[in-house]
Amino acid sequence: MSQDDDLNSIKNRISMAKIALGMIAISIIGFGWVAYEWTVNRIYVPEGYSMQLRYKGPPLPFLPGSKPTAKPGHFAQVDESGNPQELGVLKEMVGPGRHFYSPLWWERTLIEDVIVKPGQVALVSSKMGEQLKGNQYLVDGDLNETEFKGELRKVFGPGRYRINSYAYTHRIVEEELIKSGNQIKHAGWVEIPAGFVGVVTNLTDNPITKAESGLQDKVLPPGIYPVNPREQQIDIVEIGFRESTINANLAKGPDGRVILDKSGEPMIATDGSGISFPSNDGFTIQMDFTAIWGIMPDQAADVIGKFGNVQAVETKVVIPQIESICRNQGSTLGAVELLVGESRQKFQEETSRAFQKVLEDKDVTLLYGLVRHIYIPQEVRIPIQESFIADEKKLTREQDQLTTRTEATLRQEKEKVNLEGERIIVETEKVLAKALAEGDKEAAETEAETQKLVAAIDRQIAELEAEAKIVLGTAEAEAQQLSEEAKAQKFALAVEAFGSGEAFNEWVFASGLPDDIELNTLYAGEGTFWTDLKGFTETLLGKQVQGQTPRPAPSR
Repeated sequence: MSQDDDLNSIKNRISMAKIALGMIAISIIGFGWVAYEWTVNRIYVPEGYSMQLRYKGPPLPFLPGSKPTAKPGHFAQVDESGNPQELGVLKEMVGPGRHFYSPLWWERTLIEDVIVKPGQVALVSSKMGEQLKGNQYLVDGDLNETEFKGELRKVFGPGRYRINSYAYTHRIVEEELIKSGNQIKHAGWVEIPAGFVGVVTNLTDNPITKAESGLQDKVLPPGIYPVNPREQQIDIVEIGFRESTINANLAKGPDGRVILDKSGEPMIATDGSGISFPSNDGFTIQMDFTAIWGIMPDQAADVIGKFGNVQAVETKVVIPQIESICRNQGSTLGAVELLVGESRQKFQEETSRAFQKVLEDKDVTLLYGLVRHIYIPQEVRIPIQESFIADEKKLTREQDQLTTRTEATLRQEKEKVNLEGERIIVETEKVLAKALAEGDKEAAETEAETQKLVAAIDRQIAELEAEAKIVLGTAEAEAQQLSEEAKAQKFALAVEAFGSGEAFNEWVFASGLPDDIELNTLYAGEGTFWTDLKGFTETLLGKQVQGQTPRPAPSR
């Protein structure tokens, strides 16, 4: 091997060693980087937490990656890929899981998620952005979308929220009760039960909905509402009718029962109780009154605006107006007029009408205004009651007399009805007998007419049968005659065919002889036995011809 070959071999070994050393160095660096990532850079965000990131830049000034600092009150800007372009806190926080951020470049802070439970709301304030202008103090927008500093108008109901503590602060509230004078207003988690409505008072203008501050005409129906106490306050108003009653104090015995006077009327325990006023004839009158009144949904806002709450309506309007109207109307009447039916009914109607007009002007609905009882002094009431009792007794006697006359008239009418019933029965039987007699007569006439028609028909049948017998006898006689004439005609033709009667008789005799007869010719003179038989033979042949049908003559 030459010296050049040795040098090349040495060079190759050196090159291989360098490559091996390079690969070892790369492996060491790779394993070191992996170990650094999984030990130093790795951070685990548990469930229910988020991680806030603040980009600090490179740990040493000479290292690349140094960037400008974000403006105060703003998040650090990032590019489309999420890489930071400024030093500062990032808007987006990363959620639960494993993440790799170097503590040399990043400040990593675990922040627990905000949990709002049912019955609670979260109120959030923004520390980022510009200062609000004018009198506004509520910030519009959602989390991570606000542009101004201040409390968010939006409240956050039950749920889980990631709130970046660098930009926002929060507080969790339940239902807040705000006392304003004699009113209790609600905010936060507001629950309006069935039978109630919520009257809304805006504490500031809302540029989004264009709603102005102050009492709102539109009320909230029953339900659950998250309400920002810095924006709105809610008055919960019961809707429907309620009762307000003013009663006089009645005297009661030891057993707790009301004491009655001799006329059966309850006695007053305290003068001036209930609705008390003097009549126009100087008697003190006391009265019970009941009002059924209520507030409808469209009246709730006006009631809150005018009176503050429903209780104030009763104490400031209903009760005072009942007393005032009853006193004013009752003072124009005498004690007797307040006791007698027609004038008392008029007083009831006028009082209710005046009371309804007052409540309508106050945006309150009246269902009923009832004068329940009027307590009249005994010195006025008892004579009037006795007079009425006497009148009622008189009316009762008159009614008894009328009843007696009516009963007599009734009995008389019953007798008339019975008599008329008997007459109708007799008339009915008479009409029935007449109808039956006419029916029997008509039936007899019909039967006689029928028999007459049957006899006529029988006579016609007999005549037809006799005529038929005559025709039949005549036909039979004519047939017999024709038959005999035909027989005679037949013999005449036979005799004519043989030429003479003797020839015909000889033919008849000969045709009557047996086929096997033997004939012999014998001579005999006169006076012999055979000569004497000549006349007998002719006589015998004549009778034989009469009993046989002649045969046709042989053809010539």
